Amino acid sequence: MKKFMCSLVITGLVGLAGTASAEDAVPEFSFNAAATNDYVWRGASQSNEGGAVQGGVDLTYGGFYAGTWASTVDFSDDTDVEWDFYAGLTSTSGTIDWDVGVIYYYYVGAPSGSDYDFVEFKAAASHSFDKLTLGAAVHYSPDFYGVDETATYLEANAGYEFNDRWSVSGGVGRQFVDVTSDYTAWNLGMGVNLTKTLSLDVRYWDASVSSPLTDPRLAATLGVAF
Repeated sequence: MKKFMCSLVITGLVGLAGTASAEDAVPEFSFNAAATNDYVWRGASQSNEGGAVQGGVDLTYGGFYAGTWASTVDFSDDTDVEWDFYAGLTSTSGTIDWDVGVIYYYYVGAPSGSDYDFVEFKAAASHSFDKLTLGAAVHYSPDFYGVDETATYLEANAGYEFNDRWSVSGGVGRQFVDVTSDYTAWNLGMGVNLTKTLSLDVRYWDASVSSPLTDPRLAATLGVAF
């Protein structure tokens, strides 16, 4: 999300659904799949600068949502797949949309003792001005990747829809950790809806920490959702 990545691409935008009354709520399922030349999360390549295939399924019921999403990864060990499970609640207060939830990151094939798996909690808010949407979010993990005991990620993001086909979006975030180094990551990209179900996102990523996996990079993601 990566609920925030569980649609087609990592846009950094906060996706919020409207709240329906209990009597009007109907369970709805949606599905997504994507292919990307580089799976980037918070400025760092999760696929060792290589391609990845991704997909997921979501359930919404009024203001409640839950789902799962997976992507191939390459950590230069036996880890094959990142598999996420998430759930949360959305609501609207005045002109502000709210989203609170929890995500569990599970890494298939991770070496024994690696302790990659972790839980993260999030709270997000956004406001739309016609075609412009501004948002902010905070993410907290009490045991981040088994290396840091705690981690907090603060982000601000924005998106602008020119029309039903073209849009631009970007975000900046700061990762605070208690063992390894804090860093800032940012992204800027453009999305185009090729058809009603097929879309393309081309996004530039950079981070304040210098390493082969956090150097500036361009990620292109082709996705389908239905």
